[in-house]
Amino acid sequence: MSQKSLSEVNSTVQTDVKGGFWKRLFAFLGPAYLVSVGYMDPGNWATDLAGGSRYGYALLWVLLMSNLIALLFQSMCARLGVVAQRDLAQASRELYHPATNIFNYLLAEIAIAATDLAEVVGMAIGLQLLFGLPLTWGIAISILDSFLLLMLMQLGIRKLEAFILGLVLVIGVAFGIQMLLAQPSLPEVATGFIPSIPDSDALIIAIGIIGATVMPHNLYLHSALVQSRKITRTTEGIKKAIRYNIIDSAIALNLALFVNAAILILAAAVFYKSGYNGVSEIQDAHKLLEPMLGKSYAPTLFAIALIASGQSSTVTGTLSGQIVMEGYLHLRIAPWLRRLITRLLAVIPALLVVHIAGEHATGEMLVMSQVILGMQLGFAVIPLLHYVSDKNRMGSFAIGTWSKVGGWTAALLIVCLNIGMVINQIQEWTSGPAALTTYLTAVPLFAFSMIMLAYITFKPFASRFTEIIKPRVPHGHFNGLAAIRQPQYHHIAVALDFSTADQKAIEHALYLGGKEARYMLFHAVETAGAWVLGNDISDLEVESDSRNLNLYAQAIRDLGYSCEAFIGFGSAKKALPRLVAENKADILVMGAHGHHTVKDLVFGTTVGAVRHAVEIPVLIVR
Repeated sequence: MSQKSLSEVNSTVQTDVKGGFWKRLFAFLGPAYLVSVGYMDPGNWATDLAGGSRYGYALLWVLLMSNLIALLFQSMCARLGVVAQRDLAQASRELYHPATNIFNYLLAEIAIAATDLAEVVGMAIGLQLLFGLPLTWGIAISILDSFLLLMLMQLGIRKLEAFILGLVLVIGVAFGIQMLLAQPSLPEVATGFIPSIPDSDALIIAIGIIGATVMPHNLYLHSALVQSRKITRTTEGIKKAIRYNIIDSAIALNLALFVNAAILILAAAVFYKSGYNGVSEIQDAHKLLEPMLGKSYAPTLFAIALIASGQSSTVTGTLSGQIVMEGYLHLRIAPWLRRLITRLLAVIPALLVVHIAGEHATGEMLVMSQVILGMQLGFAVIPLLHYVSDKNRMGSFAIGTWSKVGGWTAALLIVCLNIGMVINQIQEWTSGPAALTTYLTAVPLFAFSMIMLAYITFKPFASRFTEIIKPRVPHGHFNGLAAIRQPQYHHIAVALDFSTADQKAIEHALYLGGKEARYMLFHAVETAGAWVLGNDISDLEVESDSRNLNLYAQAIRDLGYSCEAFIGFGSAKKALPRLVAENKADILVMGAHGHHTVKDLVFGTTVGAVRHAVEIPVLIVR
């Protein structure tokens, strides 16, 4: 079994609760709300505004169809996480060659950065509309909200889910009030759910709405978040978890549908009815709301909803980034660093574009982010369909025939529409001043992406005829036990941090090896000087730690054991594995370290990082 997805919250929420249906359902509610914010992020607002202002209610059916497609794919993600206990990145890693997975990983990271770009720009626009701040200030301020998620994660996944739900409700209430003020005609609204495409421009907007619906990062996110629920790993327990997660997805995505429909209905009732048919910029919509509705607080509600949308959506970038990095690369870095990298990849381009092209270029940035997402979408949807369709991997929980037909039809539709959108954008670039740059960069990249898309589509089909894969879920097969032998440890390492855990760690180590073994005491000095200068540093903390470590070693020698002391420098997560390798230890004994809250944010959790960095057994003592 590979490393658990989002290990810090994996199986942390109990679902085996006493009570009726509603209490059991409440235990499962939450993951889909974090996912739903991706369907109402600032990147979707422009297409909703354009559709409502130009064609009234005529494109409401496109929103409904998009929501049904989203529900289909998100329910498959929930099934993947519950049944196979894998997120989509881990599933893709199993399906394809390592080189393909590197390509998929890079695309996923670019998609996450593009999503974050839309959130940064949207929040900056909201701050500008509400407080009059320049866009550059708003973009810079958005760096600070990167650390809000880290604080919430320290409180547990349920607190994070409650916070996001609160922001979603703020968005819903704000648009609910604005719709009441706009007083749309309900019979006319109902006609919008009858499929129709008024003209070719409406088709382009419809493509934009559908193309922006299923976000690739949401597929990675949902398949990981459902694993935060601890379930009974029986056939009935898994069926129950799938059922409750589908209900969770239906409720959350219907809230997202309400918000997107509210934006389109508001634009139709206010702008389309008044002859303002060209409103697609968020700033223009905000400016016209007060004179159209006659209420001064209407634009304020609009700006508040926009800020809440950007703030809630920022959560998905960090978690998705962590999921794809760990799933594709088996690489884990400190969450604060992961968040900062993701946000800077969005902030720096946004600041440069606003500085060079001016604030009016924000709309083009939002369009660009949707084009990038469109290029990556197929590389997330197709592996998902392959995995959940495979009975060798999913057992009896593989999706049925109708789900396969619906899934592949929806995937074909979305991929074709997004390919069309990308081709149109490339044609526009090639006819402009950037034609040469486009031919040298975008065109070859697009061609290579299409080749890779064909490969990930057909490769699993071919593999099923040549490979026999043993079922892996819900449990593996029992293959018996070989003769049990007592392991012999001759070189035992003990990591000390001068906390109350040291006594227990030493006791367990001495019990394991007795007086025949050689004992090595390790400690890492993590001062700023030690990080920079390494073993060239000589300061008070190094001297103090060396003295303490040697006192421990001498005390152990006085008891009749062979013991030496070794100091490492810099991050304990790197220094301890290095000391283990240099001294050829057979086993590493670690006490629960002394980091809490703030230090965890700065250094990350040492135990987990060291455990994955060494190739010997690790005994954790509490």
